[in-house]
Amino acid sequence: MDVTGKKSLPENAYRELKPGEEFVPVIPANKIVPELTPYSLGWGLFYAVLFSAACAYLGLKIGQVFEAAIPITILAIGLSSARGMKDSLQQNVMIQSIGSASGVVVAGAIFTVPGLYILGLDEQAGFFRIFMASLLGGFLGILFLIPFRRYFVKDMHGEFPFPEATASTEVLMAGEAGGDQAKVLIQAGLIGGIYNFLNGTFGLWRENFTTMTFNWGQKVGGSIKLEFRMLVDAAVIGLGYIVGLRYALIIASGSFMAWWVIVPAFGYIGKEFGVAELQAMTPGDIFTDYVRHIGIGTIAMAGMLGVWKSRSIIWGAFQLALNEIKGGGSKAEGDVERTQRDLPMKLVSAMMVVTIIVVFVFFWLGVTHKLSWAIAGLLIVTVIAFLFTTVAARAIAIVGTNPVSGMTLMTLIIASVILKSVGLEGDEGIVAALLIGGVVCTALSMSGGFISDLKIGYWLGTTPAVQQRWKFLGTIVSAAAVAGVIMVLDNVYGFGAGSQLEAPQASAMAAVIQPLMTGEPAPWMLYMGGCFMALILDWVGVPARAFALGMYLPLHLNTPILAGGLVAYFSTRARTEEVATKRKERGTLIASGFVAGGAIMGVVSAFVLFVGRYFASRAEWTTTMHDGTLVEASDWSLIHVIGTHSWVEERPESAVLALVMFIGLCVYMNYAARSAAKD
Repeated sequence: MDVTGKKSLPENAYRELKPGEEFVPVIPANKIVPELTPYSLGWGLFYAVLFSAACAYLGLKIGQVFEAAIPITILAIGLSSARGMKDSLQQNVMIQSIGSASGVVVAGAIFTVPGLYILGLDEQAGFFRIFMASLLGGFLGILFLIPFRRYFVKDMHGEFPFPEATASTEVLMAGEAGGDQAKVLIQAGLIGGIYNFLNGTFGLWRENFTTMTFNWGQKVGGSIKLEFRMLVDAAVIGLGYIVGLRYALIIASGSFMAWWVIVPAFGYIGKEFGVAELQAMTPGDIFTDYVRHIGIGTIAMAGMLGVWKSRSIIWGAFQLALNEIKGGGSKAEGDVERTQRDLPMKLVSAMMVVTIIVVFVFFWLGVTHKLSWAIAGLLIVTVIAFLFTTVAARAIAIVGTNPVSGMTLMTLIIASVILKSVGLEGDEGIVAALLIGGVVCTALSMSGGFISDLKIGYWLGTTPAVQQRWKFLGTIVSAAAVAGVIMVLDNVYGFGAGSQLEAPQASAMAAVIQPLMTGEPAPWMLYMGGCFMALILDWVGVPARAFALGMYLPLHLNTPILAGGLVAYFSTRARTEEVATKRKERGTLIASGFVAGGAIMGVVSAFVLFVGRYFASRAEWTTTMHDGTLVEASDWSLIHVIGTHSWVEERPESAVLALVMFIGLCVYMNYAARSAAKD
């Protein structure tokens, strides 16, 4: 407590303890306050559903899964403050812990499962398989992490910085001291949500600004294969603000390299050497058919480099896992203080066995339909998930980032080789490998995210067993939500190159795994070129993973991220550090609102269009007149009925309007952030 009576973090919360010194959390072990209540459970599950949809939409669109924990925390604080609740800190922790299952489950699903749709294996996906892969992966991540909770959270107190957990804890403590964070977040969420809803549902302006809309742009694009594209989306500009100018510029530089250097180079070769095919292609076609494959190789090598750089973390986690297996780890059961009470290890062990059995049955009866193949899949999942779970937790604890995409790619390659060696190949092998990858990816994502939740609880005095018990329910709800959302988004937008939702990680993994399983030819030379590019970038000190993502994604997805980064830079410039900090905090709240509101309303738009198509498919008419044009019933949706779709797609004025609306968002974000403090 401070002198005003408000709760505050102890002085030794973030540093190593001196000999004989103990850490006492904000809510001491001997004090009992409400943690899991109908209020905290209900709102936690609500946010799990809401942010599962938002995270899935944005992750499939831009390849970045935003951290849902902080927006959920801010909303929980705002709601409890509005209700005048006392002793709400622990309830807010539980809301955040349950609701944040959304982001980690989504990351596991969207990195792998959309590959089934991209490869034309839609019938092999379905709600049940997506749900089970996400659910089982989430359960394994929780169960494999619990035995290591005491080590990461208590034994290594002050040695691991826990960047994400620190940020969420500071937000929770700031909420205890009062503030208007929730109001700013909700206001920005409404602005970003309404902006995206008007655009996505009613088509009031173009979703993409491109120079190819204008005659001069078409001439430039046709002659030298050069064009500019930008997605005018509220969620993406908010994401750019959050990641900052440096990271946004690296991503955009990857796009500039691909679209403004390599694509024109292909066009020059076609013109100088008379390659008719290249001359006839648009810049987008050249990118999709050639340059994107270089990006895939860069992503693959960047992921492997990330795992290699984490080798000391991996080795330390492997030794820790061996100690736990041998019984060398600290497992205090029985009479322990409340703030160190985990679920009983006998119960955890029993749940591990049951979950592993269910994984085996799922692979046997639900995926492979052959005993030996199911056993192979089970061994891959169990061994890799157990060993890499501690890797993910350790990475989050030390640097705040989880190398889950690189580890998942390695899992897919290992799974493909093993499954093919036991006779499972072709489309069946692709399905099995991607679902195995989905289970492992979700387990790794869950363990990394959950260790942050447990660290927050440790600092604030939450009972670990309560967090662990109800994390399972949050995982169940999130898995069901993400399965439904993925199916709706595929129905409305589609996944992969040329679709509105690129699903970059899943596309890259599908491209790598298909030739391994089918023996079909692949552009290995382009992949190899990408691998060497990643090595060169790493040698000169450029983050290869961010640059690779820029090379792989279309230009229009990365330019708004750069715009958001520029807004972050200019809005936080100030003469004093205090003013800059206040502006950054306000700007981050606004950006988080744009991300959450824009992504949520993007999903709402998808559901509106999905419902419209559903009823259209059952309508008595087959065609109807709209603006003098026949519209097939299968394409019937509100965007044709209410919107100005044809005008938006065909007129240059619509591109200008889209650019004006986007600039308006940037101006608002800059002004609102700078208004936090005067220089």
